[in-house]
Amino acid sequence: MKTLQQAYHPAYYAVERKRTIVHRFFAWCKAQEKNRLAWLGIIITGHGCVFTPLTVLFIVLSGNNPVFWPFAIGAMGMALVTNLAALPTRVTLPVFFLSLLIDLVIIVNCLALGFTTSVAG
Repeated sequence: MKTLQQAYHPAYYAVERKRTIVHRFFAWCKAQEKNRLAWLGIIITGHGCVFTPLTVLFIVLSGNNPVFWPFAIGAMGMALVTNLAALPTRVTLPVFFLSLLIDLVIIVNCLALGFTTSVAG
């Protein structure tokens, strides 16, 4: 007696997976490896000259809360260390965007606390 045989067609069994925004973001970060030196300059210059001084300004103007200082320093430090260690962009770019998020959270908290310094005049 002959057994029944079924043909295997991989197209029937292939499940189309939707790529989430996180997967697309990490794929984009990996594809940015060819622009690694440009990102290095953007990250170091952006943090050192724009984002960290702006965050420090908000910290000082909102009453110089000592809780915010380690987070501001840590955000700058983690972006700097990953770039100076010459890690690939799949690591440096998420760390950079995380550090920008930390700076943004600090600024929002400083705005929520309000500006308590008075201008002597």
